[in-house]
Amino acid sequence: MSLLYSDVEEELRGSVRRVLADRAPWTAVLKRTESDEPYDQALWRTLAADIGVAALPVPEEFGGAGASWREAAVVAEELGRAVAPVPYLGAAMATEALLTLAADELLRPVAAGQRTVVLAVPLGTGPTATPPVSVRADGDTLTGTVTGVADALAADVLLVFAGDAIYAVEAAAATRTPVLSLDLTRRLADVTFDAAPARRLAAGEPTRQAWRAGWRAGAVLLASEQLGLAEWCLTTTVEYVKTRHQFGRPVGSFQALKHRLAELWVAVTQARAVARYAAGCLADDDPDTAVAASLAQAHCSAVAVRAAEECVQMHGGIAMTWEHPAHLYLKRAKSDSIALGTPARHRATLAGLVDLPG
Repeated sequence: MSLLYSDVEEELRGSVRRVLADRAPWTAVLKRTESDEPYDQALWRTLAADIGVAALPVPEEFGGAGASWREAAVVAEELGRAVAPVPYLGAAMATEALLTLAADELLRPVAAGQRTVVLAVPLGTGPTATPPVSVRADGDTLTGTVTGVADALAADVLLVFAGDAIYAVEAAAATRTPVLSLDLTRRLADVTFDAAPARRLAAGEPTRQAWRAGWRAGAVLLASEQLGLAEWCLTTTVEYVKTRHQFGRPVGSFQALKHRLAELWVAVTQARAVARYAAGCLADDDPDTAVAASLAQAHCSAVAVRAAEECVQMHGGIAMTWEHPAHLYLKRAKSDSIALGTPARHRATLAGLVDLPG
């Protein structure tokens, strides 16, 4: 497996970065956090339909681009770099679950960017063998509440676990209540079903397989998002300390800051290798995917938080003002660090996967 980026991936990165620079500069992202529309649906349609990011991991037989999760991970890096308010993470988890179920009737509109399907599970759900269930099924209807769901506010369709089955529910048939979120660029919502009409997609072992596949895809892409976030923090901080002067010289010339930035560069470089390996395992359906996903989360979560904290500290007081985006990245990094399981949870999972004492 090569950890290097291909020419196609670099071209994809360039296309996504140009769109985000034009449509989602940090000033626009910040302004949206103060509005009643936290997700940029127009930007998401451009990315999903026009650029085709929603179709990347979907095979051509289902109307997709026939690419892989490696390309999808590059998109996640760029979205992390821009802290873009789009439902990519929740949609990607649902896409992998649908691929496991070969749910053609939902995959085709997803690949075309016509509908957004989101996996309705709490954002903090860690690696488990069975999906979290807080909803009960009564025939063709669902009743119950799923708390803290990421990207639910932007969904057209929700994939919901109830009993030992997985159901598709029109988002309009559920009550989605926004909840206070640390990261205002990825809002959470409590989703309540009150005898909501639902269509069962699978039951039994296929449901558990869909859950495991969706969760692993989310963990892998989240690591790539954290990588992009950390890279932005490092690059922005290095540029700032070159221009900020104190005692008649750039603060970046002080040895203490040089050492901290050098150590951060090493950590980000390691995070890139870990995230790329996880994306490659997912793309190749490698038996090591479970290990790679938890390893990526255990490592990249901490690196992203550290990079964001260093960014805030080295920018001084300006970084915590509304006139600078550093606080957006710190909040996203802290939120991501508990998404899909904490680093400690992933280290414990790794111990079991590689037969080490807990």
